[in-house]
Amino acid sequence: MERNELYPIFLKLHQLNVLIVGGGNVGLEKLSFLLKSSPNANVEVVAPKFLPELEELVERHPSVKLTCRKFNRWMLRKRHMVIACTDDLAVNKRIYDLSRKRYLICNIADTPTLCDYYLGGIVTKGNVKIAISTNGKSPTTAKRLREFFEEIIPEDINQMVLNLNEYRKTLKGNFEEKVNKMNEITAALKIPVAPVVGTERNIQDGR
Repeated sequence: MERNELYPIFLKLHQLNVLIVGGGNVGLEKLSFLLKSSPNANVEVVAPKFLPELEELVERHPSVKLTCRKFNRWMLRKRHMVIACTDDLAVNKRIYDLSRKRYLICNIADTPTLCDYYLGGIVTKGNVKIAISTNGKSPTTAKRLREFFEEIIPEDINQMVLNLNEYRKTLKGNFEEKVNKMNEITAALKIPVAPVVGTERNIQDGR
């Protein structure tokens, strides 16, 4: 059986340098997705021109910079991750190849073979964050699972997390004893849920 071998990580985008190349609809979608989860992400968007909606979005996020010019290889300096979403596949491929030479992780929009990572579905409730991936096979399933978890996870789960964090600070004993105690307290969270079945449609907001 095919297995999802992607490794999920949670990046501190306000401490990294992100480059998005493309100022059209896909660039707007990618930037919106990043900022929804990480509103203080440190991003530079490069393109000869930008959608008005993208410019309006950037006005609300001072950590995002717009550079109105064509892509040049020197723009990859001091970056950590790159997203290329121009309407020219040759330009996107060049960005990917240049990024790989510099050991930068790169995502080429709608081209899974030229992606080192995917932007998956994300659920956020305060300090709790869940990332969802279908290995690029069914974006709609990721979307439906996101909606499902947003509905089923209670809004007060953040307060529970804060309370558990304070309680953990009061525990005595070694590391193993503390882990066992926390496992005992949180055992009630293991609630079985019914499977969710979605129908694939052309919705591209999750991987």
